[in-house]
Amino acid sequence: MRLPRASGVLLHPTSLPGPHGSGDFGAAAYHFVDWLVAAGQTLWQILPLGGIGPGNSPYMSSSAFAGNVLLIDLEELHRRGWLTADELVPPAGIAEQRLNFAAVVPFRMDRLARAAQRFAAQANAQERAELHAFCERHADWLPDHALFMTLAEQRLSRDWCDWEAPLAARNPVALASARHVHAERVAFWTFCQWCFFRQWLALKAYANGRGVRIVGDAPIFIAYQSAEVWARPELFELDAKGRPGVVAGVPPDAFSATGQRWGNPLYRWPAHAREGYAWWVRRIRRSFELADIVRIDHFRGFAGYWEIPADAPTAVEGRWMPGPGEALFEAVARALGPLPVIAEDLGVITPDVVALRRKFGFPGMRILQFAFEGGSGNAYLPHNHEPDSVVYPGTHDNDTALGWWQALDEGRRRHVRDYLGSDCREIHWALIRAACASVADTAVHPMQDVLGLGAEHRMNLPGQGAGHWAWRFAWSQVRPEHAQRLAQLARLYRRDGTPLQS
Repeated sequence: MRLPRASGVLLHPTSLPGPHGSGDFGAAAYHFVDWLVAAGQTLWQILPLGGIGPGNSPYMSSSAFAGNVLLIDLEELHRRGWLTADELVPPAGIAEQRLNFAAVVPFRMDRLARAAQRFAAQANAQERAELHAFCERHADWLPDHALFMTLAEQRLSRDWCDWEAPLAARNPVALASARHVHAERVAFWTFCQWCFFRQWLALKAYANGRGVRIVGDAPIFIAYQSAEVWARPELFELDAKGRPGVVAGVPPDAFSATGQRWGNPLYRWPAHAREGYAWWVRRIRRSFELADIVRIDHFRGFAGYWEIPADAPTAVEGRWMPGPGEALFEAVARALGPLPVIAEDLGVITPDVVALRRKFGFPGMRILQFAFEGGSGNAYLPHNHEPDSVVYPGTHDNDTALGWWQALDEGRRRHVRDYLGSDCREIHWALIRAACASVADTAVHPMQDVLGLGAEHRMNLPGQGAGHWAWRFAWSQVRPEHAQRLAQLARLYRRDGTPLQS
């Protein structure tokens, strides 16, 4: 589906300011929407909204359907009477700008537990009815998720396949007993998902009402230690004991000489095909309940994916295997109709990946930091862009524009200056301008580049399992000219909704 000409900003909610250690769906999120409007931007791109996994990555979620409860606005729970004012005061070290997961997670989880207890004790009839209605709407995944999270937190260092055999094998009697014994904690996880969904959907409605569309992100894979793998092991490449024999990743590339061994379980695609890709239809439907446009991460994996032996230490020993291809997206189209999807087509892209993307009209991605390697035929250079694409100065996996520039040798810098026709003293604005001027229908700018921040502010470094995803900004860093310059570029390059004149 062709996207209208527009521009926006890439910022995950965890990167927002706020008093409780990490960004959330509170006042700062609404203020950010207002700032986007003032900046002439109509898109807010986020990272996956699911729970974080190893290394605090949102791309290794414990569920394909559940939300990240760390994003719940505690102030809203206070307004409802489920937290006291004193409980909102964070301990020392929580309110620092960078997200300190080791301190933030226990603080927020404790406050959510207190709120759930007060809800159970004092919620009124309408609130209980709203929770009940939410449970009915999400009955296809919520009970499994709430029970899985309950059992997993009691068995901290054990994968689900190492749980007691009846629970690992999902014996109905054992599951019923567990739900009864742990009813209070199951109710806690259910309460948290209700809070997440109603808060996020309220924020999304506010953004949509102000003319801002949400660009969501759907990772192709999920974590092994997840509710869906436990609930539907037949849909994943697991052995008789429930362990993966092969895992996901990518071959050696510009990011890593040994490739990236992600470790996610791979899909058993024939099993998905036999049920008409129903699991994927549900997943894509849920993604579009949370976002207006969805970026599908690692799109090339649907054409062919890199299969790595589970006992291999790196991705070097992997091999290419065929993905589901057209059959999956035809099933999704039959069920849901044409959808505004962005295909993340970075990495090793072969003709079959391009053909798959084009068959379904999904725009691909163009990264300007990749544009200045080689000659004038580089597909990422703006003069080679296609309208049906999305251009970024960089993504969450790239360095900031300033950090990238500072790492270039003088020869490459000269090439960039010659191409952009700029002295590049403000390289971040030079790249933002180039993205806006591109014929690509969509341009998205990382917030770090809007603010002109250096390499220490990058969000992630692929191939490294720890120390990332913690960047946050402060409103004191945002000056009036940031919004003014973005708004001017949106007007100048017709990303403000102005119709094309014939």
